[in-house]
Amino acid sequence: MKRFFAALLAVCLTGVLLPGPARAAGPGTSASSAILVDAGSGRVLYEQNAHERRLIASITKLMTALVAVESPAGLDVPVEIRPEWTGAEGSSMYLRAGERLTLRELLYGLLLASGNDAAVAVACVCAGDVETFVAWMNDKAEELGMADTHFANPNGLNDEDHYSTAADMARLARVVLENEVLAGIVGTKSITIAGRSLTNHNKLLWRYEGCVGMKTGYTDKAGRTLVSCARREGQTLIAVTLNDPDDWRDHAALFDYGFSQYPAHMLALAGREFRTVPLDGSLSRFVPVRTYQDVYYPLTGQERVTARITLPERVQAPVTEGDIAGAITFYLEGEPIGESYLVYARSAASDADSGRGLAGRLLDLLRRQEGLASLLLPPDRECSDR
Repeated sequence: MKRFFAALLAVCLTGVLLPGPARAAGPGTSASSAILVDAGSGRVLYEQNAHERRLIASITKLMTALVAVESPAGLDVPVEIRPEWTGAEGSSMYLRAGERLTLRELLYGLLLASGNDAAVAVACVCAGDVETFVAWMNDKAEELGMADTHFANPNGLNDEDHYSTAADMARLARVVLENEVLAGIVGTKSITIAGRSLTNHNKLLWRYEGCVGMKTGYTDKAGRTLVSCARREGQTLIAVTLNDPDDWRDHAALFDYGFSQYPAHMLALAGREFRTVPLDGSLSRFVPVRTYQDVYYPLTGQERVTARITLPERVQAPVTEGDIAGAITFYLEGEPIGESYLVYARSAASDADSGRGLAGRLLDLLRRQEGLASLLLPPDRECSDR
């Protein structure tokens, strides 16, 4: 991210990013609905009918997996597969009644092989029955602010009460990426589970450099649905398309557009000394403050960012290193886009606390001078005459 250092200085010193090349027009897609989102900030970089409710097919299983890992069920406790969990319609990991698998292994079958049987098994292992689990899925959707989403099953089979939007699925994908277990599974190309060789259906893991996973889906009514994410130079983008017959190509084009036109700019770097604040009541006249955390935001070359700094004009000692001194907030077109606390870079004791008030400092000065004089004066004359 060294290339963003000049932009950081421009923000801190002048309040604006220097203009650059104009952004290109967004890519067209073959999808009925599409969205491209920066995962770190949540900024929407491209959208097309992104809030239109549609069938979503097996990308449903991202929510199934998220609810499962947040449930009380242990990931590595073996469970016996029941007959009613097998033989599900559509794609399958081919569970056999009586075999024993862990919830973690079922999640691989759910997300790589898109097993509808695995979805039923996961729901029953976690909640006892499918209906209760689906209710949990809808509760989670509400918690995440997925206002245009409703689930009727854990696998994505067609149901008029089962729908979502590209925008809502992108919101879900951001949360899935934050979960270490799920991020690892969706990015796995292939694995052997309980004697089964499972290969991820997401071809972008092989076709697009930097793809780190997510989930495919398809039914005749929903068409091809796809959630994918890619990472480049520390920036992660999420793409969602619904009913898209050319989704592999469209996702690659969306990622190319996002990385080239909206690179992540560093607005603040954690630990960088920012400025000093006048300090009263201490031997030190000033105390430095530093930024607490990194702040990145995707920006085109011509977008201007302003920064507002909140710091006291003076501060009274004592102060403690790491305590909050103020904040720096960044704005784009008047809207806040990022913030970092400003914290004290070192501690400074007060005169009273250090026992070195004005009188104490004068006494120390006299003592140092007396000590220096004793080293420089010649030996006592009376002693030398003897």
